[in-house]
Amino acid sequence: MDRLSPPPLTLACALVLTLALAGCVSAPGPAPEPITPRGGDAGGDAPLMPSAFFGGGGEAFTAWHCTPSQNLVTTQLDEELRLWSAHGAWRLTPAVVASGARYQQGDISFWNKGDEAVVESPSGRLECQAHMQRTALTRRNRPGVMFFARGNEPGWAVSLANDVAELDLTLDYGSRQQTLPYRVTTLDNGEGRMILASGRGDTPFELRIEGRACFDDMSGEPFPAQVTLSIEGEQYRGCGQGIPAAP
Repeated sequence: MDRLSPPPLTLACALVLTLALAGCVSAPGPAPEPITPRGGDAGGDAPLMPSAFFGGGGEAFTAWHCTPSQNLVTTQLDEELRLWSAHGAWRLTPAVVASGARYQQGDISFWNKGDEAVVESPSGRLECQAHMQRTALTRRNRPGVMFFARGNEPGWAVSLANDVAELDLTLDYGSRQQTLPYRVTTLDNGEGRMILASGRGDTPFELRIEGRACFDDMSGEPFPAQVTLSIEGEQYRGCGQGIPAAP
């Protein structure tokens, strides 16, 4: 991936929800340093993006409905499982199990067999059921794009170019379209968070991206990033996904 930082994410507050898993769990080893932007100035090179926004080449994202009430997102790769909750993102590696598949990072484990899964931490246990899948976006269907997000009512979308610090913005169900430069104001790989601001004084905006489980509020499709766009005194919320370079 040309714009994906490879180190595993630090566990922040692990799967915390009322009556669900609570408390903080730390991954072994030191916390990763925040990414230093490569370019990212308005009109310059496109910046690096936190790895929490990406599926790592997984073919699909799966939405899980869990008890106690919580929704999770996963994607499976050959050597790891990536997991997102409303509070953060984790990369789990395979562990030995008698049946099904089990993945673990520190004290967090994910075991699944078919459409059923169990997520455990020292603070509790979630019992989950697979709800739906969404095929991951690729450069084949989004050429030249390293991150795509969308939202509803009114419909909007944003595409970040993979080579320069510019984005294509579509508002009001496609009736308004603009290509704008941006600059990076916050970029933190450990927290899975990135904030962009407009590179033009006559068109201010802020785009906030966080590596968290997100579900399209109309279709229910799962994504690995929550996105908030603030522009012209309005705030738009939606979901997004980082798009790795084609292999």
